[in-house]
Amino acid sequence: MNVKTRFGETDALGHLNNTSYFIYFEEARIQFFDEIGANTSPNQWQFILASTKCDFVSQGYFKQFLSIKTTVSRVGTKSFTLYHEVIDKDTGELIARGEAAIVYFDFEKQRSEKIPDNMKALLMGYSTVLSD
Repeated sequence: MNVKTRFGETDALGHLNNTSYFIYFEEARIQFFDEIGANTSPNQWQFILASTKCDFVSQGYFKQFLSIKTTVSRVGTKSFTLYHEVIDKDTGELIARGEAAIVYFDFEKQRSEKIPDNMKALLMGYSTVLSD
């Protein structure tokens, strides 16, 4: 996913505000789910975000072109972890990296569920590291 940073995403110090990265990660997750064919309509959503984090490696700035790369770093029985890298498109410099722990969830039953085998296979196709 590619973005051009907007003025409203910066802070008083002139660099990308830390909250903006989480917005980019969310958009990258949704694009990832679309890419693997998961249903992303609100009434058929199958995932909840259990945890997310971001490590700020370098500063981002207004009007910077960024690429957000997303891979699967872990696949478990009921959850998986997405790994994100935010890279300056012009220089290739790593700006930030983050993770999101995603739980496969049944909203009607209000509980986590085992990831179906076909979904697990799709996730593993985007993996950099596989586990349990």
